[in-house]
Amino acid sequence: MHRLFHDQPIPEKLRGAVIALGNFDGFHLGHQAVVNRAIALGFHMRKPVIVATFDPHPVLHFKPDIPPFRLTSLDQRADLFAHAGADAMLVFRFGAELAAMDAPEFVAEVLARRLGASGVVTGDDFSFGKGRSGDVNLLRTLGAQHGITAEAVSQVLIEDERVSSGRIRDLLVAGDPANATRLLTRPFAIEGVVERGDGRGGAELDCPTANVRLGDYQRPAYGIYAVSVRLDDDSEHPGVASLGIRPTFEPPVELLEANLFNFSGDLYGRTIEVGLLHYIRPEWKFDSMEALGERMKQDAIEAKRLMGLAE
Repeated sequence: MHRLFHDQPIPEKLRGAVIALGNFDGFHLGHQAVVNRAIALGFHMRKPVIVATFDPHPVLHFKPDIPPFRLTSLDQRADLFAHAGADAMLVFRFGAELAAMDAPEFVAEVLARRLGASGVVTGDDFSFGKGRSGDVNLLRTLGAQHGITAEAVSQVLIEDERVSSGRIRDLLVAGDPANATRLLTRPFAIEGVVERGDGRGGAELDCPTANVRLGDYQRPAYGIYAVSVRLDDDSEHPGVASLGIRPTFEPPVELLEANLFNFSGDLYGRTIEVGLLHYIRPEWKFDSMEALGERMKQDAIEAKRLMGLAE
């Protein structure tokens, strides 16, 4: 997939595109509805389709010390947009320039001049411009002045409640990955490079793990999860994972440690994606390595049961 940036020239073949405009972190059901409409409009207008996103997230410009909250990395979003059928991803590198740009200037300078957009599709709660002064009605008015068709897609509701990234984060914090999956249409997944750990899992517990840092991702409830792990060769493997600070060990270190069932390959240095399927239990501090090892065996059995895997 083409990866474009708002402050760089775009290929001529992508000028005049229909742009799905939003942040799209998580790419949940609501986001998918916006992108699907952009793809349909692009087909009707015989134009390519670009999905826009922000990186870093605009909130980090104004609140740089906010705790991690991302639901997807930029690479994950690129894959998701490609699978949805978009032709390219446009990254708005949010900083002082965009923060100071008012709504009319954003439409005229960015959408019309830099991108040459022929159409824009957003959610019906979309806001833009300095101080979030622009809304979808203003976008339609300003867009029309520059020959840009602007549409807004209604919110997607599940159980009479709007599907949103905030709602998904709340579910993850509550230890409810199953309902988060329902809103995302796939498991919440943390992607990272496998690092060498302290060797305790492999040497002392006979349970080698793939260790991944949590980075900028939203912190779900700490605890033990049944997981699906996708490797960089696109193979998927069931497993059980510990996500948290490992209270039995000193000093506490925040990690995602995944044990893949029936896998014996070397994963060090490889990029993996760990999808959280089921929450098994919170983190506990054990009095001995033997007690921890015995509980880990029970956790693996429970993970297999939850995933419908025969023992």
